[in-house]
Amino acid sequence: MPTHFTRRSLIRGITAATAVATLATGLAACGGESDAATTAGSAASGSVTIGRVSNGAAKETTLKVSEVKSISAELPAAVRKSGKLTIGIGALPSGFAPLAYVGDDQKTLTGAEPDLGRLVAAVLGLKPETKNFTWENLFVGIDSGKVDAAFSNVTDTEERKKKYEFASYRQDNLGWEVKKSSTWNFDGNYENLAGLTVSVGSGTNQEKILLEWKKKLEAEGKKLTIKYYPDRNGLYLALSSGKIDAYFGPNPGIAYNVSQTAGTANATRNAGTFSGAGETLQGLIAATAKKDSGLAKPLADAINYLIENGQYAKWLAAYNLSNEAVAKSEVNPPGLPLDNS
Repeated sequence: MPTHFTRRSLIRGITAATAVATLATGLAACGGESDAATTAGSAASGSVTIGRVSNGAAKETTLKVSEVKSISAELPAAVRKSGKLTIGIGALPSGFAPLAYVGDDQKTLTGAEPDLGRLVAAVLGLKPETKNFTWENLFVGIDSGKVDAAFSNVTDTEERKKKYEFASYRQDNLGWEVKKSSTWNFDGNYENLAGLTVSVGSGTNQEKILLEWKKKLEAEGKKLTIKYYPDRNGLYLALSSGKIDAYFGPNPGIAYNVSQTAGTANATRNAGTFSGAGETLQGLIAATAKKDSGLAKPLADAINYLIENGQYAKWLAAYNLSNEAVAKSEVNPPGLPLDNS
């Protein structure tokens, strides 16, 4: 999964330092596709268990959720007749905790993204079927009809709207990770970075943003020091030893590390977020379906049902992602502009 900033999703910012979960070896099928089966709950059971076999990335939580007839009636006839929702995940060859990865049973595709797909399927009265792809083949899967909808940290962009339709469900945020004992917080203004030493992944969207801020600060006679580390161990050793003040990276990856270090001598915390789309637009992560498929509206309505009835907030909280909540799912909301997609 490339990390260049034009990917404009968590994939764009995940480096070897943050791609912390490895998929089971046998899952890498020919063509970059794998069926990672799950029994994490279905519409028939009236409940969905999220955070199963998550290896500590989430608090396992069973949520009551059943079909909402007024929403399932909106589904395209072919999908309704099939009785299933094929959920695409682009997590091969390596997963990205806490969003999508093979769990500690070495077979279940778990994480926040497939779990939301399962919750949505339950509202729609459909059996969830997850298919795991490489990032590039995920979109081939949508195009070919192998996938009904992708729940895979896909950023809503105007470029992608040429081929796909969206139902937003999470903010696309970058985060600031600091030692738990640190008193510094990002206040939304680049000027409060003056005097700090910050680590960032090379070639990522967040590096691009940070370098622009560094240039502005230098023009004001202020200093921002940027440091790079080749791996996760080096990064967090530098943070715990005080060689850097903060790490600027994908918010979900930071949420995962905060949960993993809680209660240890190296405990960290999230010191604020910043939109992955920059200061003028809140980036959004969205369920992604083929354009004109007729799926975006029922997907958005199902997500809004989950928001209104509390399951959505519990899903986010289980994965320590409450700071990426949206107030409402929207169909094709304003996305990253064509000149920045």
